[in-house]
Amino acid sequence: MSKIFKSAITSTVKRAKGVGTRIKTALLLACAVLLNPMGAFAQSLANTGYEAGTNAMEEVATQIAAYIPYVVNLCYALAGVVAIVGAISVYIAMNNEEQDVKKKIMMVVGACIFLIAAANALPLFFGITN
Repeated sequence: MSKIFKSAITSTVKRAKGVGTRIKTALLLACAVLLNPMGAFAQSLANTGYEAGTNAMEEVATQIAAYIPYVVNLCYALAGVVAIVGAISVYIAMNNEEQDVKKKIMMVVGACIFLIAAANALPLFFGITN
């Protein structure tokens, strides 16, 4: 977004090469005021109070609560995929008589435990009880 503003201001400055410094400064100030969307957005919400923000936050909270079961199931599915791929990787490492088989086993088990713990802790983090 700032690249767009910067390019608009630089193109305006290039067009105003023959103009005096006071006019150039006024032109740059006008560009900065007109191209600043935050000022317009803040003015549009000036007299609405806090209701718009609290209503939006409540809506977001209910939408997050609706997605939590899907994310929990996704974490369980990822743990299953990690377990299967890890078991195949450990099997191949054992058949090739590699040195770090214990390390691979611990990494796969740790990843699965983390994903399962995260799936169980996620609803509690958002205050959702089943």
